[in-house]
Amino acid sequence: MKISKVAAATARRLFGLCQTAGRLDESKLRTVIARLIESKPRDYRAVLMALQRLTRLELEARKVTVESAVEVDESTRQRVVAGLAKQYGPDLVVQYQITPALLGGLRIRVGNDVFDGSVQGRLERLANAF
Repeated sequence: MKISKVAAATARRLFGLCQTAGRLDESKLRTVIARLIESKPRDYRAVLMALQRLTRLELEARKVTVESAVEVDESTRQRVVAGLAKQYGPDLVVQYQITPALLGGLRIRVGNDVFDGSVQGRLERLANAF
């Protein structure tokens, strides 16, 4: 379904109202969605779809994947999470993965941002330089 510019702008405005201190407030979002469904304004389905997309993007931006070649000890995990929380905020969802192909180091994905400090990444950058 194609979303009109008016519906997209309305969704962005409503999504902005659902935020408290720069973070999504789920109770406000539920209230906005309930009132939209109740009142059924023109093109409300498109507004709901745009709100769903904005919410999904916001949740994906809070998701962190930390990949390492071997199991990471607890102190290193705490340092990584503390550094990421300082940069991205405190309410991150962190997932750890072991990827032996990295050979060493860490690859951290936060939403669309990737921090690649792995040996594999360095070797690939070196190979691309030639």
